[in-house]
Amino acid sequence: MSELYKLSAIDIVAKLKNGDVSIQDTLDAVSARHNAVDKEINALPTVCFDRAAKKAQALQALPVEQRGILCGLPVTIKDLTEVEGVRSTMGSLVYKNNIPKTSDQLVQRIEHRGGVVYAKSNTPEFGAGGITFNDVFGITRSPHNIRNSAGGSSGGAAASLAAGCAWLSHGSDMAGSLRTPASFCGVTSLRPSPGTIRSDQKYLPYDVLGAEGPMARSISDLALFADAMRNDNTNSMQQAASDVNGCSIKSLRIAISQDLGITQVSDEVATLFTQFTDNVLKACDHLTEHHPDLNDVHDAFDALRANVFAVGLESILDDNRDLIKPEVQWNADKGLAQTSAQIRSGLRAQGGIVNRAAQFMQDVDVLICPAVSIASASAEVRYPGEPEGVPVPDYYRWLAIAYATTMTTLPIITLPVGFSKDGTPFAVQLIGKPWGEAELIKIARTLEQLSGWDTTPTDPV
Repeated sequence: MSELYKLSAIDIVAKLKNGDVSIQDTLDAVSARHNAVDKEINALPTVCFDRAAKKAQALQALPVEQRGILCGLPVTIKDLTEVEGVRSTMGSLVYKNNIPKTSDQLVQRIEHRGGVVYAKSNTPEFGAGGITFNDVFGITRSPHNIRNSAGGSSGGAAASLAAGCAWLSHGSDMAGSLRTPASFCGVTSLRPSPGTIRSDQKYLPYDVLGAEGPMARSISDLALFADAMRNDNTNSMQQAASDVNGCSIKSLRIAISQDLGITQVSDEVATLFTQFTDNVLKACDHLTEHHPDLNDVHDAFDALRANVFAVGLESILDDNRDLIKPEVQWNADKGLAQTSAQIRSGLRAQGGIVNRAAQFMQDVDVLICPAVSIASASAEVRYPGEPEGVPVPDYYRWLAIAYATTMTTLPIITLPVGFSKDGTPFAVQLIGKPWGEAELIKIARTLEQLSGWDTTPTDPV
């Protein structure tokens, strides 16, 4: 039973349905793995195995067909999302003792569909920044090289998957918070189309910058969790992933871009991306180097991101300023200081980006670019300064390759495809058509098979 952590989520669900293992067996397996390795990576600082055991007992008593599509599979929830009765801190000293009385609607949906929550994954304070650290729980590290960051802000989610402490992990994303850690830890993620996966949003429920999404070790597992998290209860993602015919890379219309025309990437990222395109995409008959026009993305994203921070944090900033990290203060203050004209300009610019991106995708099946601009980052930094010649004027500017695609509102899958010189994985973004998650899953599954990525968990090194 102790080796169960090495199996896929799909395999564990099959064993749960067949009665080969109990839900408690799976909880015992992830508990043992967590105890063995999490001290090296600090991915899951808050665990709730007693709560999980009670949920498991109640679920196990039901007939298999009534247990939901996850059938009792243990899952983790990012520490930005509240779970009833479980410490939920948002990575901030402001909420270090917060114990919610109710769970977020997304957590309720996951549990209704058979997920058993046993841990909260680490995140930077309020999810701000691409490096996971905070003053409550400390630094999260990539299990592939513990000197390096797991990325952020879903760093704990990604690291727990890569190290075998989880089969499925919930994450969220604005400037690459699903994609950067997926790359640095060698796992997959889905940033879905707006509104596909709903959660509780107190102030901006229809904002399109932030998104909730699943993370997993493989595309098939990712599709399973996507179906458990989606608002509607369909199985289209799983059906797409299991389609034996999949899609033919030869006939796919693939656009590739090393930098989307709006940022710089390091020499190592450029090399890794070229190796992927040369080796995996060589059979494609319709491969072009092209991207949508994103030239106004920086100012637009700056304005809209700052507005989100101002709206969300204004009520707590004055009384808690000394407890909040300077990057968050700066971003919220920027939002409070900007004019309505700047916000209107940002909204108009995003409208243009969304429309141009949708038009671009009419002639393309998938757009592929790197998920990160640098191959790895030290776990000890707050954010990269000027690594490998890539200038970073603000704390999130190094994430431009990801926040630029955020602004298109297109669905995005992160797919690991290689390794950097220091052993950190490297991933690409697969960007699909508007509302085209199912077809994007098929494409991702095909490319995953061609790349031969090993989804086996790693021991921290």
